[in-house]
Amino acid sequence: MRGGKRLNRDALSLRGLYEWVQVLVCAVTATVLLFTFAARVVLVSGPSMRETLQHQDCLLVMNAHLCGGFEAGDIVIIRKESFKDGEPIVKRVIATEGQTVDIDFVSGAVYVDGELLEEDYINEPTYVEEGTEFPLTVPEGSIFVMGDNRNHSSDSRSSDLGTVDTRYVIGSVPAVSRRGRGHRAAGLRPHRPHCGDRLSHGDSFLRRIDWAPPAGAA
Repeated sequence: MRGGKRLNRDALSLRGLYEWVQVLVCAVTATVLLFTFAARVVLVSGPSMRETLQHQDCLLVMNAHLCGGFEAGDIVIIRKESFKDGEPIVKRVIATEGQTVDIDFVSGAVYVDGELLEEDYINEPTYVEEGTEFPLTVPEGSIFVMGDNRNHSSDSRSSDLGTVDTRYVIGSVPAVSRRGRGHRAAGLRPHRPHCGDRLSHGDSFLRRIDWAPPAGAA
């Protein structure tokens, strides 16, 4: 009897260990699948999306195929081989296909379809020209993007980038975690217009956390 009880206890212990290993394997598999096909995590380093994104902010980036399209106010990660040596950049969507963007670089005002944008997310008005001619109508399947720190950002104002084909969009940013200040929504649309690897946003960078999968080439 004692031998039988001992065997039962050993069998139960092995069964418990097996079930624990199963749970662990499932959790690891789910995490790998999530960060391969659904999302990735990156760290910000640099100033061109201030004040929305700060140095060392941790971004959750949802893969583009899960985003269901992009809208004005979205924060997106873009990679275009002909711009910044193919380094991914992070910007805010200002206008989408069919919309017309105009910028008064004297007053710093931005207009979409003739309406002045109330941009409470920017660090300062838009005074810096980068070569793109305005007014500009966004082509089909494209977006117009700018950094929130307007005078310290390389974006769609640059003739080297211009409007961005959405096929170059890696993903969008639904959430930001600030070190020492916890988790928060990214503030993707604080105002809706009515109308390691290094990921750059102009003169800033995102550093992907080590266990995140490689960014897909655009």
